Amino acid sequence: MFRKLAIAATATLALSSGSAFAAGAYDTHIEDFDFSFEGPFGTYDQNQLQRGLQVYTEICSACHGMKFVPIRSLAEDGGPALPEDQVRAYAENYEVFDPELDDFRAATPNDHFPESSLENAPDLSLMAKARAGFHGPAGLGINQFFKGIGGPEYIASLLTGYTGEEKEEAGVILYENTAFPGGWIAMAPPLYGDDVEYADGHEASLEHVSEDVSAFLMWTAEPKMMARKQAGFVGVVFLTLLSVLLYLTNKRLWAPVKGKKSS
Repeated sequence: MFRKLAIAATATLALSSGSAFAAGAYDTHIEDFDFSFEGPFGTYDQNQLQRGLQVYTEICSACHGMKFVPIRSLAEDGGPALPEDQVRAYAENYEVFDPELDDFRAATPNDHFPESSLENAPDLSLMAKARAGFHGPAGLGINQFFKGIGGPEYIASLLTGYTGEEKEEAGVILYENTAFPGGWIAMAPPLYGDDVEYADGHEASLEHVSEDVSAFLMWTAEPKMMARKQAGFVGVVFLTLLSVLLYLTNKRLWAPVKGKKSS
């Protein structure tokens, strides 16, 4: 009986080891980018968000949508903070279907960004929260407190992780990518560097453009991050002061009792 159990255990271990090897046969590499919004006191870089919006509009929106993001949020504080007249002009670049008119019309700031134009192109509204760049100990505890789960890092690493190698499987062209799980992705490289011309004269290298659009997508997923951090900081300060007051009150109330015991 013990021999059968030993054989079964050995077979199970061999199978699990084989599957683990197959799953980890291609090690992904996620670059640890230094974003301004990381950490408990980090904030979004307004200029970076505006540049990221430009990259999304001129390149990413051709395939990907952001159906959960209202266009009016581009004017809110803590985000790109565009003037309202620019937001209205930006909204007119899109068309939305109006059930009341039973036809398409120009979008307004109250409308949301359009959905993805391709069925196999995922929506980018929550992409930075849906993807985790840091796994295991690196994505837990104090590191997660300061760095988050690594969604923007994953996006930026994906955009810069193409090696230039291609292969065809089942009639589909796959592209080698060092950040994508499995090492091969069906999406062709969307960025090559100098894809856009920034109005502020900022460098438009592949790495910078990837960081800008990744920061913008983080804002679309967490538009209230700055307000949440501020509320958390105020809460911590309040609880700290309350703890000190409770401690001093406790000492004052029990001082006569403790004095009698010592006498």
